[in-house]
Amino acid sequence: MLVRHIRGIFILGVVVALTIAGPTAAFAAAPSNDLKSGATAVTSLPFSQSLDTTQATTDSDDTAVNANCGAPATEASVWYTYTSPDPISVIVDVSKSDYSSGVIVYDETGGYLATCGPGSVFFDANPGDNYSILAFDDTPGGTNGGNLQIDFSEAPPPPTLTVTLDPSGRVNGKTGVATLSGTFTCSGQVDYMEIDGSIQQRAGRVVLNGFFYDAPDPSLCDGATHTWSGSTDPSSGKFAGGKATVSIDFFACGFQCSDAFVSKTVNLKGK
Repeated sequence: MLVRHIRGIFILGVVVALTIAGPTAAFAAAPSNDLKSGATAVTSLPFSQSLDTTQATTDSDDTAVNANCGAPATEASVWYTYTSPDPISVIVDVSKSDYSSGVIVYDETGGYLATCGPGSVFFDANPGDNYSILAFDDTPGGTNGGNLQIDFSEAPPPPTLTVTLDPSGRVNGKTGVATLSGTFTCSGQVDYMEIDGSIQQRAGRVVLNGFFYDAPDPSLCDGATHTWSGSTDPSSGKFAGGKATVSIDFFACGFQCSDAFVSKTVNLKGK
């Protein structure tokens, strides 16, 4: 009887111990970079990590870096640090995670928010500056992380652009609409391109102005030479045959942006 009683107490003690140990085990499973003080140092690029963040927490350090970002939530957050010896542009991508996630980058040396956003962000790293990077679950309401996939990489360089303007344009004698044309080339990685043009022509004491806009397909950023054209109505009156001053701005953006510019006198042909 005594042995059976002791055995029952032992089993009860094990159950109680396991019950008490449950939260401790869950806390112990938090990622090592759950807190800012334990941030994972990214020492070179590229860098990738897959991490279970379901036990990660959020605290006042998250709140502090989010003050100027305004993310809806910083749940299940983990920390990284990065210091570059050279001036480079860096992409931090968490879009491959299995939950909605975001990134905040804070320049600890300069004391300012470098960038923040959902999915992936881009920032110019100043040599020697220490950056804190927070990756987090950005969905409020009790969700808590999952499998974080975070990738650090050097951003591709800005696209290389050229634009030309044909020396002659056309004008419709009835409508006064002027049409300009030229060529452009683009090399690099872009998501968006646009060509903006302005034209001025003096008509006696009046200066006529016109503007046009075109958005070439980003797939045309292939290194080949392509043609563009744009037409514009004057702000008042009608454009006519003769000289006009035309300015063209070719703008393209990927992770970085660049533009090319040309301005010259064009001869408008037409009646």
